Amino acid sequence: MENLISLVNKIQRACTALGDHGEEGAMPTLWDSLPAIAVVGGQSSGKSSVLESVVGKDFLPRGSGIVTRRPLVLQLHKIDEGREYAEFMHLPRKRFTDFAAVRQEISDETDRETGHSKAISTVPIHLSIFSPNVVNLTLIDLPGLTKVAVDGQPESTVKDIDNMVRSFIEKPNCIILAISPANQDLATSDAIKISREVDPKGERTFGVLTKIDLMDQGTNAVDILEGRSYKLQFPWIGVVNRSQADINKSVDMIAARRREREYFSSSPEYRHLANRMGSEHLGRVLSKHLEVVIKSRIPGLQSLVSKTIGELEAELSRLGKPIAADTGGKLYVIMEISRTFDQIFKEHLDGVRSGGEKVYGVFDNQFPAALKRLQFDKHLSMENIRKLITEADGYQPHLIAPEQGYRRLIESSLLCIRGPAEAAVDADLAQKSINETTELKQYPTLRVEVANAAFESLERMKEESKRATLQLVDMECGYLTVDFFRKLPQDIDKGGNPTHSLFDRYNDSYLRRVGHNVLNYVNMVCSSLRIAIPKSIVYCQVREAKRILLDHFFAELGAKEARQLAKLLDEDPAVMQRRTLLAKRLELYRSAQSEIEAVAWSK
Repeated sequence: MENLISLVNKIQRACTALGDHGEEGAMPTLWDSLPAIAVVGGQSSGKSSVLESVVGKDFLPRGSGIVTRRPLVLQLHKIDEGREYAEFMHLPRKRFTDFAAVRQEISDETDRETGHSKAISTVPIHLSIFSPNVVNLTLIDLPGLTKVAVDGQPESTVKDIDNMVRSFIEKPNCIILAISPANQDLATSDAIKISREVDPKGERTFGVLTKIDLMDQGTNAVDILEGRSYKLQFPWIGVVNRSQADINKSVDMIAARRREREYFSSSPEYRHLANRMGSEHLGRVLSKHLEVVIKSRIPGLQSLVSKTIGELEAELSRLGKPIAADTGGKLYVIMEISRTFDQIFKEHLDGVRSGGEKVYGVFDNQFPAALKRLQFDKHLSMENIRKLITEADGYQPHLIAPEQGYRRLIESSLLCIRGPAEAAVDADLAQKSINETTELKQYPTLRVEVANAAFESLERMKEESKRATLQLVDMECGYLTVDFFRKLPQDIDKGGNPTHSLFDRYNDSYLRRVGHNVLNYVNMVCSSLRIAIPKSIVYCQVREAKRILLDHFFAELGAKEARQLAKLLDEDPAVMQRRTLLAKRLELYRSAQSEIEAVAWSK
């Protein structure tokens, strides 16, 4: 069971090293999920004396006013033999065997964080004490609750301390050690008041009564210690601290413990409670309870750690890999991201991703619909047919058929197809592919460069595709299908009178027949182009885009210098900082996962 507390100690130290110590506004933290014992008490409640009694050493700063200004995570490690020593996490290679030096280092480290302004800080100090006279236990000593700020402290100090204490004890995994002096009315106890607010049923509160030996003559604390005055789920524990005179005389802590045992065993009021009183009993009870709580939390911790590892890995994947330091590495990153975009673009065209159907929609819906919207009937009105045919006749009518008139009518109709044919070339999926290439979001400049390269390449392909597509229309205008006209009935009689005016040579019936024939030919050509133009676009644009979309960009990259490549990878500093933090946090959680699993299997 002892390795359970060691496990929590190790994870807490790792959390603090990462800056992950449950501070308000931080990311969701493993610290908050770890069972911990927070020591809460008002000024002059005897809180420091209780902690020193549990440890068996004088090591905490003393003085008037608010002495504890940062949380102190006190980790006790029982050793079988050897000299007692202490270690601070911020001084990992230094052992303290002089506990007066430990006291001074706590004060100095507090000042390093807060300055000499007597301000408070939520950043904890980690202190480990190794001794044969302790039980395995972790306690978090919090600043004493107070109602008045001392000289040199801001007016907000009282509220700041209250908020800090609440931030620890409100967490459901926190065990509250509420220190109250017996020589004051329990109803006025700061520790009991705040504990009752966050734990109204007393389910995770241990009550400790100090200064029992200083109560007024004729009074005692039996009603409190037996749970009649204020009931908690766990029995109250009374302790007798060293007097100020003992502290001034540096009375040995072992002797103080012996006198404490003698006080309870010899006192008529407390003799029947002596076996569950005193600082030594308090340490054993807390150690055992902490082990039980940690054991019960192991499955939940495993689940939380596994879930968080998955979330961290997913976010790191989304943020992308760190920027390579060397030129070759930078070039490789740029090429790989560009190829990813290129692959996504191809997948859109090939139907692996949605979007390629838009190109087909242009061919199958938009282009045919645009052809149908062409108003050939207006172009082939009686007035226009008469005008073009008579203009083609010149000064005398044709003897057989108005061939030049037919040609002009057909050519002028087919020219209308150029617009829809050109519009069919404009569909592309580059921007959609850019947006779906998550790696490009990491590097704004590279995103712009890849987008520009893709758009420029597609623009060149579009121009080539437009030329080829319009050539198909022009070819239809330049060469009419002879067989179509050979099958038409030959018009010997045009129905007009050559002696009449040029605009009066052909009757309406004849002109309607000409218009009908021209419209049939134009529709035949439209049907042909409806098949040929998509083939031309796919050949000149889609196929080429799949084949060489970024080839020119890749060729340019090879000629760039290291400085130019670095500019393409101009990652947001906030993203870089976020990735570093996530990587450290992921390392913490993976280490915690291994440690927790090892403990779980050993059970």
